[in-house]
Amino acid sequence: MPEPQKLTQEEIRLKEDRERKAYWRKWGCYLSNRQWGTVREDYSADGSAWDDFTFEQSHYRAYRWGEDGIAGISDNHQRLCFSLAMWNGNDPFLKERLYGLTNTQGNLGEDVKEYYFHLDNTPTHSYMKFLYKYPQKAFPYWQLEHENKKRGLKDREFELIETGIFDEDRYFDVTVEYAKESDEDILIYIQVTNRASENATIHQLPTVRFRNIWSWGYDVAKPQVKIYEQNEDYSVIEVQHPDLGKRWLYCANGRASKHSSLLFTENNTNHQRLSRNQNDSLYVKDAFHKYVVENKQDAVNPNKIGTKFAAYYTLELESGETTAIQLRLCDKPELETPFGEPFNNTFQIRKQEADEFYQRVSPHQKSAALQNEERQAIAGKL
Repeated sequence: MPEPQKLTQEEIRLKEDRERKAYWRKWGCYLSNRQWGTVREDYSADGSAWDDFTFEQSHYRAYRWGEDGIAGISDNHQRLCFSLAMWNGNDPFLKERLYGLTNTQGNLGEDVKEYYFHLDNTPTHSYMKFLYKYPQKAFPYWQLEHENKKRGLKDREFELIETGIFDEDRYFDVTVEYAKESDEDILIYIQVTNRASENATIHQLPTVRFRNIWSWGYDVAKPQVKIYEQNEDYSVIEVQHPDLGKRWLYCANGRASKHSSLLFTENNTNHQRLSRNQNDSLYVKDAFHKYVVENKQDAVNPNKIGTKFAAYYTLELESGETTAIQLRLCDKPELETPFGEPFNNTFQIRKQEADEFYQRVSPHQKSAALQNEERQAIAGKL
């Protein structure tokens, strides 16, 4: 009889997770690209979720049952969430979530009007890769909505590429990779490339926040985000949740950044903006938008505490230039070397292990293009 095949490292992790020796699937890409307008957040009398919670409201209205974000991750109960926010200097909104048309706006129903790609993933989410293409001009929200509204059921959809927003390659490639050092140690590597023929600036805000569990009339302890440590190489942010416990987010100082700073606010609804009622706190959900886009310095908490945090990097990129941001979310408050060569090696190892796993899953000979297509299809499902 032939000897049984040796398990790949990913299969070993799956086995450990099944046997509850390690919880490799506790953290993963469980964060929705957009939560607004879903039935989970529908409080309307007639079930019209799209009209009850609009895209415009999503910037300053706290969610209850879920969160959203670009290229995001969370724990399996979505208590603590991490994702990207960014601004190109021209958009009317800080880009924190994907934009899409609602059922009444799109001529063929609801549809996300963004270009994003799940490039790789494993069942334990030990390695994940995501690409988002961010235009450098003002995002054409109005044009997409009104052009599609004019079209009928027999017409094709009006797509983002047709607006001319990507002409002359005026966009950024924003790539996010995650690699797990352990089931509670997640390494985050963000690369930004300027595809235009001219220099361009992008504001990057990797963001961590708690899903709001405290604003709905229940007696629950409120979580908290605060500074744990700062030095010349990195900052450490402590996040504490009544059920999840403590975690620490390491943020490498941006050597390629014009400046970097630490922003704090509350993940609370801006009632004053929504209904002109009094806010529950001085600092609210859309504080980072106000700080970055509207240049309102007093929008964020000067005491550096809250339930929502962003490490703010301003990146000035030459044509074709790529720069990177490194972060790490883990259960250890005092790592000796959170970044450096071991950090980089983990990504190489997890990528190689993902290759070995998918060679086992799909061993038949195929072209490189077909392999790439297959991996992206599986990544999208995971």
